[in-house]
Amino acid sequence: MRRLVVNADDFGYTHDVNDGIIAAHREGILTAATLMANGHAFDRAVALAKDNPGLDVGCHLVLIGGASLVDGRAYPNSIRQLIPEITAGRWNPYVELRAQVERILAAGIAPTHLDTHKHTHLLPKVLDAVGRIGQEFGIRWVRRPFDFPLSGGPAPLTRRLISRAFGFLRPRFHEVLTRYGCRTTDHFAGFELTGEFQAGDLIRLIEHLPEGSTEFMCHPGYCRAELRASPTRLKESRERELAALIDPRAREALDRADVSLTRYGDL
Repeated sequence: MRRLVVNADDFGYTHDVNDGIIAAHREGILTAATLMANGHAFDRAVALAKDNPGLDVGCHLVLIGGASLVDGRAYPNSIRQLIPEITAGRWNPYVELRAQVERILAAGIAPTHLDTHKHTHLLPKVLDAVGRIGQEFGIRWVRRPFDFPLSGGPAPLTRRLISRAFGFLRPRFHEVLTRYGCRTTDHFAGFELTGEFQAGDLIRLIEHLPEGSTEFMCHPGYCRAELRASPTRLKESRERELAALIDPRAREALDRADVSLTRYGDL
C-alpha cells in the first residue's frame, strides 16, 4: 500500500502563503501544513486551521530567519551562520523550539508532527532538541529529510548532490529519534524539487512512489506584495507549486497509481 502525506511548509509566514496553502488544501491534494510560531501571519493561520479541520497541522520549527519568541533576538539568516552560534552556546535550540511549540499549543492547535525550517534538525544539537520536544509533548512524527532517489526531473545538480550527502547523516538521525520514541514516514520527497516542480513533475513523482508512507514537502502560495517584500527565495515558484497541487491531473495520477492521500494524524 502506498500512502502520501502532502505537507506545506511556512504556514503563518505571510498572508499570501496562508491563502495559497488553504487553496491547495480545499481545491487540491494538500493534506497537511506546518505552522511557523514566529511567522508574521501566525494568528491568521491559526484561524484558518480551525476553519479547515481536515488540514493536519504540525510545527515548522524555526532557528533561521525571524525573531526568537524567548527574548526577541533575530535568528541567524543561514545555516552557515547558525552553526557557530549554536556551537558557542549563544542559542539553545531546545529552549527556542520549545517556546514555539508552546505558542502553537496555547493558540488551540494540537500539532501532529514536527519539522524544521531549512532542515536544521539535521544538526546534532537541533535534532536532540526536536526529539526531546517530541517526547515531552507527545508529538511523535518528525520529518525525515532524505529524498528517495528519482532520476531526471527539474532539480539542479547541486541540490541533488546535497540531497545525496544528507544520506550520510541518516544512521544517527534515526538512532536519535528512536531514542526519544519518535517516528518518521517510510520515505520523503521534496527537497530536490523545492521551487522547481510543476504539474508534470508532481505526476511523475506520484507514479514512482515506493511502497509504504511518504511525505511530500511543498511550498504553495500566492506571489503578492507581502511575499515579494519578504526575505525568501521562494516567490513566483509558490504559485507554480500551487497550480500543480490543484491540477486535476494530480488527483487522477493518484487514482491511477493507487496511492492513498493521508495525514500524519491518520498514519
